[in-house]
Order: sequence, then structure tokens, then C-alpha cells
Amino acid sequence: MLQVDLRELARGPVETKAELARDDPLFEGVAVALADPVAVAGRLQATGDGRFYWHGSLRTRISGECRRCLAPVSRAVTANIGVLFTQDPDALEDPDSYPLPPEATVIDLTPAVREELLLAVPQYLECRPECRGLCPRCGQDLNAGPCGCAPATVDLRWATLAALKGKLRD
Repeated sequence: MLQVDLRELARGPVETKAELARDDPLFEGVAVALADPVAVAGRLQATGDGRFYWHGSLRTRISGECRRCLAPVSRAVTANIGVLFTQDPDALEDPDSYPLPPEATVIDLTPAVREELLLAVPQYLECRPECRGLCPRCGQDLNAGPCGCAPATVDLRWATLAALKGKLRD
């Protein structure tokens, strides 16, 4: 339940809980593949005239390819969410605030869930931090061992800098 009727808040805070399918239209255009549904839970409460605070969390798994070696990768993604839904236009300068029309009868939490998911997803997937990737010449996975390619030749224009690099290490 990610839409809360404002009349429910008259009785006190409202617990929210939902599991959004991987192919939910909410996630259209998201640049990552969701491996699991997105589990969302939280609590919405009134915090003043026309102001409602939702504190929640989301949890899912994403899948893709390592950006270095192209191996399949799956990662857990979690995020804590704290957002304000407000009818006060002055409060909208806060990036964690969402506008709420004065005549609103329902608060839709899904825009906050989508935004927080996008912020929580890593920009790049890697199988591990020390991944050596693929050889740029033959394409062999360097994690499995060295390839048979000859060492790269040094461009003579960079020779002076290469010599300086050796001196700086000493």
C-alpha cells in the first residue's frame, strides 16, 4: 500500500508496506535490471498543517554485467527513505520534499520510492573491486590469468614522464 488516504492519518500514523514487481511501470526507464521485487516498508505521519513525513526503507537486488570483465553480477540494494510531502510551497526548496496539492485526499509514495531507488543503485557494477577486466587486445579475462599478448610498446613522446614516474617512487 503506497497510497495513503489522508483521512487515515486523522487516527494517527499509518504503516505502509508493499512489494513492487520487477516489471512495475514505476520502474520503466530505470537503467538497471531488477533481479527481485522491491520491498518497501515505512510509516507516514502528519507533522503539521499540510505536512506529512514518511520514513521508510526499500530493499531489492539488481543484476547486470561487471563493467570490467563482463561477468554476471548481482548486488543487494537497500535505502532508507525520509521525505516530506507538503502543501507549503516554501518548504519545496528542500530536495527531500514533494509537493502536495491543497485539495489532495491521497498521498502517493511511489515517486519517492522510484527516486530513492535510482539514488541507491550503484553507477557501475563490478564483480569485485580488484577485478582486472579484459585484455584490450585479445579480450581474455585477466582475472583467469595473464594473456599471451606482447607488452604494450611505450610511445616515445611519454618516455620522459615514464622516467620521472620511476624517480618519484624512490
